[in-house]
Amino acid sequence: MFTTVRYFIKTSILFLIVGILTGLYLIISKYYYVQGYNAEIVSAHTHIVLVGSVIMMIMGVALWFFPRAEKTDKKYNPDLIRFVYWLMTIATGIRFVAQFINGFLHTSFLNLTVTIASALQVISIILFFYSIWGRIRPVGSHIREKKGEKF
Repeated sequence: MFTTVRYFIKTSILFLIVGILTGLYLIISKYYYVQGYNAEIVSAHTHIVLVGSVIMMIMGVALWFFPRAEKTDKKYNPDLIRFVYWLMTIATGIRFVAQFINGFLHTSFLNLTVTIASALQVISIILFFYSIWGRIRPVGSHIREKKGEKF
């Protein structure tokens, strides 16, 4: 497992921990302080678990498991993947923090920050899958399928 893959996977685990701690905060807030759920914090919690943890885990595992890029593949670029990792990590962290704070201090600046961070996450995901698109290919399985093997 190479370094960039480890970054994606370990960061996804950290985002999961932040997400479950946020969920615990929501439960305590609802059942012990009888404040109910704050929609901004629920969204921050859901987003950091689903995008920060699940999507980044999928990205890391895909990068690790998919076949190496062919030498003729012009789309795959390890430098772009590292850039995507940092862009995704920073955008996810900023979105979470801005949305969490927005649950207490609703401001137009925080709304704009959440929107920009969200757009950067979308761009990151698109760039990632654009770059690894050529790595999604058969490596031997197409030969076995022609022989009638089913899997």
